[in-house]
Amino acid sequence: MDTPSPDRNHGPQPLDAILTERGIDNHELVAASTEQLTHKQVQKGRKGRQLTPNLQRKIAHALNALCKDRKYRVEDLFNYRG
Repeated sequence: MDTPSPDRNHGPQPLDAILTERGIDNHELVAASTEQLTHKQVQKGRKGRQLTPNLQRKIAHALNALCKDRKYRVEDLFNYRG
């Protein structure tokens, strides 16, 4: 298996810290999504693999469906733009 290109691997993202802090696992995020979102996509997002802007939005929408006390923007969850 090839090693990811450094410019496509952004390291752990704020999304990972937010999910951990709130006690939300990947399965809960996938289950909360009304769009097509997979466990693999969420895990890639947490680890910092490059995601498309559309996929970043899907993750933000799913997280916002779970968190009624705060609305997260894509910029809050990722330190790069897809």
